Amino acid sequence: MRERQTGRAPTGPEPGDQESGVPGPGAERDSLMRLLGGRTSALDASLPPVLFGLGWYVGGESIAAGGVAAVAVGAVLGGWRLHKGARPLAVLVSLLAVLLGAVLALYTGNAADFFLARLVTNAVSALMWMVSIAARWPLLGIIVGTLLGQGRGWRRDPALLRGYSLASWVWVGQYVVRLLVFIPLWLADAVLALSAAQAILTWPLVAVCIAASWWVLRRSLPAEHPGIRHPRLPGEPEPAVRSAGDE
Repeated sequence: MRERQTGRAPTGPEPGDQESGVPGPGAERDSLMRLLGGRTSALDASLPPVLFGLGWYVGGESIAAGGVAAVAVGAVLGGWRLHKGARPLAVLVSLLAVLLGAVLALYTGNAADFFLARLVTNAVSALMWMVSIAARWPLLGIIVGTLLGQGRGWRRDPALLRGYSLASWVWVGQYVVRLLVFIPLWLADAVLALSAAQAILTWPLVAVCIAASWWVLRRSLPAEHPGIRHPRLPGEPEPAVRSAGDE
């Protein structure tokens, strides 16, 4: 998704630098990273489960102690995110997810059931992404297009539609990997291992997933395509590529 139509020979290190004002590949990759997942959301997903495991273990395998620790750190994270300007609904959903896990574990008396809701959400997410690809409304395109303010413009670009569909399979793989790890640990009631797996398979896996889906998306687009920020409608003329000697 390299910007190719500058109309002159590049004089800087990379087309799409600050002087041209047009985002190059590195800028678009970083933008995708910011749009789809940051360290803040990773903390929301990983710290409460880790604190649950630690609280459960330190408290003598007490589900109540683990639940209190998880909810407490979830509340602190929620307050910090609100202070930073996060949407209250997003903060509330994150905190409710932690509360749900704690209530489930207390209700069943099985500490591993704290992670049951996360198992279900990963399974549902994998199914939703696969259905979206089959319906030719890949979720990656919907999310990125919405965040970029493109509406449905990306879907009218055949190259972007195909690219988002292919890249969405990477996200399906992310959820499948989690399920392959979480399900055996949950069946074995391995609480500490589940806590560790939750941390490892949150931000590190999301970062790998974003990088891989970016690579798939970029490789699937024609070399002359202007990039994810610039959907190209069918019948629209391809940008002319000129050499420095044409000026």
